[in-house]
Amino acid sequence: MTLSSLRLRLIVGGIAAILLALTVAGGGLVHLFERHVARTIADDLNLHLSQILAALDVNADGTLVLTRKPGDPRFEVPLSGLYWQVSNDRDQLLRSRSLWDATLPIAADAISPGEEHRHVLRGPGRDEVLAAERSVVLTVGDRKTPVRVAVAASLAGVSKASAAFTRDLAIALAILGAVLTGATILQVSLGLRPLDRLRRGVADIRAGRIVNLPTAVPSEVHPLVEEMNALIDSQMCEIERSRGRAADLAHGLKTPLAALSADARRLRGQGEKQIADDIEGVVAAMGRHVDRELARARVRGVGGRSVGRPTPLAPLLASLIATLGRTSEGARVVFETRQPPEFAIPMDRTDLAEVLGNLLENAARHASTRVLVSAAADDDGAGLRITVEDDGAGIAPELRDLVMERGIRLDERERGTGLGLAIVQDVLDAYGWRLSLDASAALDASAALGGLKATIETGPKAGS
Repeated sequence: MTLSSLRLRLIVGGIAAILLALTVAGGGLVHLFERHVARTIADDLNLHLSQILAALDVNADGTLVLTRKPGDPRFEVPLSGLYWQVSNDRDQLLRSRSLWDATLPIAADAISPGEEHRHVLRGPGRDEVLAAERSVVLTVGDRKTPVRVAVAASLAGVSKASAAFTRDLAIALAILGAVLTGATILQVSLGLRPLDRLRRGVADIRAGRIVNLPTAVPSEVHPLVEEMNALIDSQMCEIERSRGRAADLAHGLKTPLAALSADARRLRGQGEKQIADDIEGVVAAMGRHVDRELARARVRGVGGRSVGRPTPLAPLLASLIATLGRTSEGARVVFETRQPPEFAIPMDRTDLAEVLGNLLENAARHASTRVLVSAAADDDGAGLRITVEDDGAGIAPELRDLVMERGIRLDERERGTGLGLAIVQDVLDAYGWRLSLDASAALDASAALGGLKATIETGPKAGS
């Protein structure tokens, strides 16, 4: 996948959203956990306050006493992290054994009787503690004595619990993130699968396996498929109209050319040989152009793709060889074919017949006794190759490119327009195939014919 890949963009966007969501969720959960722990500690402090207040009393001399100590044993362990302290306006101070020789630095703020205040303080050992205090008024005789009771708990346990919770939560969120990432990748893959099927459908159209894209697609992709099918149909109609116009034009020129040929023959009969030769030369040149345009008009490959279904090779070869066998050139040679069973070519039958017919006719004309047609596919199935070779004299390397030009014949004494190989190249160009000419080398080196080998091939190696 590249940076321009829609799949990569969706996956990266999904992963970024997952990471952001997990980060926010993780921070929120840690905060909620700390609040929960702090609330639990506050509830415990409130319980301890109630116990101390219930046990608080004043002697006859005004001295503060606790009739019953709080039940939590941590109050008796020095610096245990749980402390209590009682004071009045006479500077009397009662405190838990856990405070040892320290006191809670409670602020001297105004507090109404029955009201509870909470503070975060620095307790014994400089540890942070959460302190809860409440004020009550005790009556001794006619005198009312205000008393402040404070209970504090260390927050070090909250930090440790929060750190442990954060570690466990990070592991859980990492597992959840991995699961969500996998789900995102799966979701994106499933969501883009219709586009992949669309791509394969276009490839099938190029290969000639289908004519239009299948319409059994999700509703979101269906309008695109309909538009593409409409575009394909419109293009095919326009191509057919253009082909028809080209054919009509070429056929329309046939009659005037035939009339000019008749006039040239009459002039020759009247002794005007030079004029007749000039007219016949012009007629021959125009005839070659007409023949070429007629052949190009029949080509059904468009823009590097084929129209229709692949053509079985064996029946077509048998038909072409049977037809050539009735000609003088074909009757004197032996045709051999070598191709895998059920071998098919992704080319319209008419176009393939145009290509192979011209190559077989040229091979039969120049062969001594044998013409070999062989076909094979690349090992990876990416390309096809068809060769037509003969046991004739062949063509010199420096002349092989020349014969590919339209109207060029190496032997002017032979009949023909010299357009055969040029027409073959036109047809192959329409399909993205290539034609190459080389010295004959059969599939089996021991059976090399020694003449010319014409090779047509497709796939990534075409033309190499």
